[in-house]
Amino acid sequence: MELFYRPLMIFLFGYLFLRFTGKKAVSQMHSFDMLFILIIGNVISQPLQKDSVWKALFYTFMIVLLYKIFMWISLHNKLRWILYESPTVIIRNGDIDRKGLRKVRLPVDELLAQLRVLGYTDTRNISLAAMEDNGQISVIPKANYRPVQPGDLKVKVKKEFIPIPVIMDGQIIDHNLKYLKLDRDWLLKRVKQKGAEIRDIILATITDSGTLHIDTNNPHNEDKGPYSYKPGEDN
Repeated sequence: MELFYRPLMIFLFGYLFLRFTGKKAVSQMHSFDMLFILIIGNVISQPLQKDSVWKALFYTFMIVLLYKIFMWISLHNKLRWILYESPTVIIRNGDIDRKGLRKVRLPVDELLAQLRVLGYTDTRNISLAAMEDNGQISVIPKANYRPVQPGDLKVKVKKEFIPIPVIMDGQIIDHNLKYLKLDRDWLLKRVKQKGAEIRDIILATITDSGTLHIDTNNPHNEDKGPYSYKPGEDN
């Protein structure tokens, strides 16, 4: 039983500890966060080799607690500027800052590659580019090269509305229905009107106009147009 007991305990408690520290993608992690992950991963895996499970879990809990304390202090104190490194400027007014590149150890060809990923092919069009503490590059283009905004054209745009999913993979999402002040009876009636079955629905959303949009496992091709083409079909 010990072969199953230890890995299960470590996995469950490790998952709970990481959830307790908060959501954050690897690309958003600062150096302090990465150090915490490396330490906690090493400590919590020790019982798989030799030590006590509960001792490792206690040490892990203490590290998580210290991490939360430091994070709380960093939000209310100047300690933040010790824990987190300031952004490093690598382009100023179209000119590459070689000192900044040396500081972040970023070759020019890699800089150009990352700028292309962001949609910038000419450094002369960039007003300011900086590498953040999490390793991502943020870019502020020059005024003449930034995307046109509706305000520039004096165009009034309506407030954006994100379609709210009410069915996903054949499962009704009750809390979204509650948020929309709708119920299952209303949803089932609309689904029936559209000739669909709940179990066949991949995604159903409510739009800003209150319309139910359904995407099912059984798409219907109205004609033999280009959108109905399947590679390998006899033509």
